[in-house]
Amino acid sequence: MNLKELRDEVYEANVRLVEDKLVVLTWGNASGIDRDKGIFLIKPSGVPYAKLRPEHLVAVDLEAKVVEGTMNPSSDTPTHVELYKAWPEIGGVVHTHSTYATSFAQACLPIPCQGTTHADFCPGDVPCVRALTKDEVEEGYEKNTGLAIIEDFAKRPPMECPGAILSHHGPFTWGKNALKAAENAVILENVALMALLTRQINPAIGPIPAHILNKHYMRKHGPDAYYGQK
Repeated sequence: MNLKELRDEVYEANVRLVEDKLVVLTWGNASGIDRDKGIFLIKPSGVPYAKLRPEHLVAVDLEAKVVEGTMNPSSDTPTHVELYKAWPEIGGVVHTHSTYATSFAQACLPIPCQGTTHADFCPGDVPCVRALTKDEVEEGYEKNTGLAIIEDFAKRPPMECPGAILSHHGPFTWGKNALKAAENAVILENVALMALLTRQINPAIGPIPAHILNKHYMRKHGPDAYYGQK
């Protein structure tokens, strides 16, 4: 994929966040990386989505330095940098303040896995990453946001559950490219809504039985997966 193709893809991923009602005003960003060049494209900071154009996307290297573009990159750029550096298997990152996932983040609670829809996405609760300390916020808030997510995933592959929520903040998702990261943001928001409604209908409900969870996750993501087309 050349830089123009990547630019078109990252622009489309940002637009989809609006179309899928995951962002309002300027509250969100999507990026996608060219691994061969070590450069990623990301939404510029504070630019309304209605005015965003492909040429506005900012090219940034893995030292968080702007290498192409006239605008300031998203203020969340250092978070994207840390995720790309830690996880070479990912190709796109999305951050939103979508209503239901953010509500769980503000409550500092993981999103519980109570049904097969969630199990198709993640084999268990979507983790709620710890809150940053005062020193972490002051020393490098956005960078340490990325490091806290990486810390939480130290014992699991990032693609096993391609998203997390950060305490008091909101959701981050990732995927093999920017469009897949945006799709995962849609899924995360929907499983958060389902979890909330499920708890309202039955506050005593427990997690999905493990054998059902494992069946649904593995039929879609396991070595012998048979969901979808080859």
